[in-house]
Amino acid sequence: MMDETSHFLFYMVLGTSLLALVVYGVFFVNQRERLRHLARQALLAAGVLQTLYILLRYLEAGYTPITSQHETIVFFAWSVTWAYLSFRWRYTVKNFGLFITAFVCILLLIASISPRAINPLAPALQSLWLPVHAGIAVISYGFLALAFCGGIMYLLQEHELKSKRFGFFFTRLPSLDALDQLNSHCLAIGFVLLTLGIITGSIWARQAWGTYWHWDPKETWSLITWFLYAAQIHQRFSAGWRGKRAAVMAIIGFSSVLFTLWGVTFLLGGIHSYAQ
Repeated sequence: MMDETSHFLFYMVLGTSLLALVVYGVFFVNQRERLRHLARQALLAAGVLQTLYILLRYLEAGYTPITSQHETIVFFAWSVTWAYLSFRWRYTVKNFGLFITAFVCILLLIASISPRAINPLAPALQSLWLPVHAGIAVISYGFLALAFCGGIMYLLQEHELKSKRFGFFFTRLPSLDALDQLNSHCLAIGFVLLTLGIITGSIWARQAWGTYWHWDPKETWSLITWFLYAAQIHQRFSAGWRGKRAAVMAIIGFSSVLFTLWGVTFLLGGIHSYAQ
């Protein structure tokens, strides 16, 4: 019975998120304020349903549901959703919700075709460090995803300005300055959380295997990703890297995040792999 409820709840999550995307899309075209409010409410509802779904999976599995591909993708979508909602609570960036909701829907569509079976937890994962390490790491990805979407919007707006067409997208995208500030804010939070994720993972590894670092493929690529973002922060605050450079670096850094999350799992394997 609980399994059927879980399946139904997941499709409610997916349906509500797709509804938010459609309403955001219509608002992007006609710019009626009422539609933006409805879209935001739909995304908030989707975020609440995502939370309920994760809690239900926890009750079904008996452990933090962040060990399989399906669970990790859903938790990733949850992180992006709430990272955006927390950002939107303090800042307003024109039509940012459309790009974020599109990304969340892509994640949930991937989760919908991923195996949803609940498997016994491996002995090495039976630790309180699982929700701490994995949770912090994936939440960091949520804020870095915001910087990634902002980077795409920056490049689109810059193209509009350089082409001097000032057409459909120009009037609907935020200013370059607003997008650059978004990049700085989300990058700072995401980098701090990413650092904490790596530190907690090292402590957990020391307790589980007697060493802080294995040079496992996922550990190695996590470190590469960390250096990419560390370089971006260093260049931003010491060399004044802003604007297009910062946007491109946000996209490159997030590409490394996605490879760490999926590419390593399916191409390189290792002790962190959940590929079947």
